[in-house]
Amino acid sequence: MNRRLIASFALGLSLLASPALAKKEDAQKDAAAAPAAPALNPLVNPDVTVDPENILVLDLSNGGRVLIRLMPQWAPNHVERIKTLAKQGFYNGIIFHRVIDGFMAQTGDPTGTGQGGSPLPDLKAEFNSMPHVRGTISMARTDQPDTANSQFFIVFYPRFALDHRYTNFGRVISGMDVVDEIVRGEPPVSPTKILQASMLTDNLPRPTAPVVVPANITADMLSNSRSN
Repeated sequence: MNRRLIASFALGLSLLASPALAKKEDAQKDAAAAPAAPALNPLVNPDVTVDPENILVLDLSNGGRVLIRLMPQWAPNHVERIKTLAKQGFYNGIIFHRVIDGFMAQTGDPTGTGQGGSPLPDLKAEFNSMPHVRGTISMARTDQPDTANSQFFIVFYPRFALDHRYTNFGRVISGMDVVDEIVRGEPPVSPTKILQASMLTDNLPRPTAPVVVPANITADMLSNSRSN
């Protein structure tokens, strides 16, 4: 009798445990069958003949031209935003309003104060593992992650503390010496301007005349900047 009770009790426990065990095994099978997320490649091709539709061209008021390879593999929505705004002529005439020696040069605000952006909605963050090395182009934002809009910055020297915290979406492949000549200041007294932003496939000639930009920008205006 006791043996039958023990056997029945053991059988009951096994039946109760079976569904949970089956679910666990199914979950393990599903996890094994699911494709792993592709690893991002930090290497950037400097050849301008490769994928030219993802090369951003910045013609600056210091007389130089900067070529930036946009990386949709890293941050597709941010790349699409930059391409859209460049094709609209949004960046033409905008200054580099925050330029810190040894750190970065920030632009993309039509007000020139760090408080403005485009009429388009803010972007959801696409933080990634790509390193912020010299020449990196990354999106500016407030202290909230999903607030990037139109402002971006170019890194002068490696700043790995920015990794996973700001959306890295491209890198300078030509004209980093031109970036080095961007006038420093917050704001600079005589700021460097983006005379023209375009995509390489637009085949636009370099502009011959500077574009008029807002003046009388003060340090007090920058103190309330909504970008980091």
